[in-house]
Amino acid sequence: MTDLTWEVPRIMPLEFQSLNKFGHRRVRTDAQATIDGVAIDGLVERFGSPLYVTSEQRLRANIRRIRQAFAERVPNVIHGWSYKTNYNGAVCTILHQEGSWAEVVSRFEYEKARALGVPGEHILFNGPNKSRAILERAIADGALIHVDHLDELEFIERIGRERSACVPVTLRLNLNTGYTESWSRFGFNLESGAARAAIARVKSSPHLRMNGLHCHIGTFILDPRAYAAEVAALCTLAREVEADGTRLGYIDIGGGLPSRNALQGIYLPPEQAVPDIEEYAEAIGSAFLVGTAYRVENGEDRPALVFESGRAVIDDAQSLITSVVGRKELADGRPAAILDAGLNALFTALWYDHPVRLASPARGEPRDTVLYGPLCMNIDVVRRSVQLPPLAVGDRLVVNPVGAYNTTQSMQFIEYRPATVLIHGEREVSVIREAESLEVVCGPERIPPHLSRVGGETARIVPLRTTGG
Repeated sequence: MTDLTWEVPRIMPLEFQSLNKFGHRRVRTDAQATIDGVAIDGLVERFGSPLYVTSEQRLRANIRRIRQAFAERVPNVIHGWSYKTNYNGAVCTILHQEGSWAEVVSRFEYEKARALGVPGEHILFNGPNKSRAILERAIADGALIHVDHLDELEFIERIGRERSACVPVTLRLNLNTGYTESWSRFGFNLESGAARAAIARVKSSPHLRMNGLHCHIGTFILDPRAYAAEVAALCTLAREVEADGTRLGYIDIGGGLPSRNALQGIYLPPEQAVPDIEEYAEAIGSAFLVGTAYRVENGEDRPALVFESGRAVIDDAQSLITSVVGRKELADGRPAAILDAGLNALFTALWYDHPVRLASPARGEPRDTVLYGPLCMNIDVVRRSVQLPPLAVGDRLVVNPVGAYNTTQSMQFIEYRPATVLIHGEREVSVIREAESLEVVCGPERIPPHLSRVGGETARIVPLRTTGG
């Protein structure tokens, strides 16, 4: 009789990879060895891991499809590129080349847009924090200022009075569409009367002029009817505003269009849960044409329709390459892998189940696997549950889509932030953001003279400098 090796007994969860009541679980076992025809192994050898990889081809295709979907339905439509979604200079420049304006929410983003050559009249300036200095510059540049609260409105009115000028303003509103949770933090509420009171305030001032109405109903909106309701409400209000002869230049419906990412809590795969962009454009365009028909009936042009999409434009145009640096078996028997990128580079892992693919052929059958990041914090989890074949140290994984809110929200916490490259032309690769180093991270730091010696030696951490004489 052959002696058998005794193993500690353990309870293992039964794994189903077939149909369930919510639909079919997607298990990707095919490898992704390239991005836009460029080998992933070659990218890591040249630029390191982790690495953000942006596809210019995909980015241009996305914005052209979105702009065309709206242009086919609305005669005068403007896309404002949401800088906070991904404000890499190369990404912004590509979108401005495609005709998108800049939608910014801070002094930093405003100054970046101007530095990239965007004229003031093509900047939509949102956000609740606008200092006097940046407001004065935006007014002088002719930027489209969207007012968030009464204190800001009074600030702008004061500047107009001091300059003996009449400043055009757009009021940001919030309202209940009946299809989404109301975002009441930003702007003036429509149902409470605050919006109409703010409009009356603008109209009563010789130093303010109504230029437009703006509303952003939320993020990752999955029901196009929400936008139709928003547009109808804004157009009804616009008609009230214009009853005395005032003429608005535009109606801005904000952003919130979803990408094909896997939002946590949604059981259906993105291909089934997320409507096509054409469905959104149809719902928005139809409501806008009906709501602004009164202008056409009076022999006038409609106001422009502005939308501020970010995520739907960039998300699938950027990938994150990350490598396995360690493995372990968890207490419940599941395999886990430690990656060189975590929440520091993939902050949206907190609310997305990002699709993950191996960059090399699988070595076995997929199992329920946990993917951890490299940070010394318990919440640093890239995927709490994902079907992957056995992993080895050095294996490279490709995470996509990651283009929205990850490079802008990446952290200098514990690890350096990775490089970002752009694939363009005939498989050309250009660095569009260098990987960080000690010099980049510590450059703004200063060491006072009384702290300049450590252990009897002069502190030599480059480029830390002492202050004072």
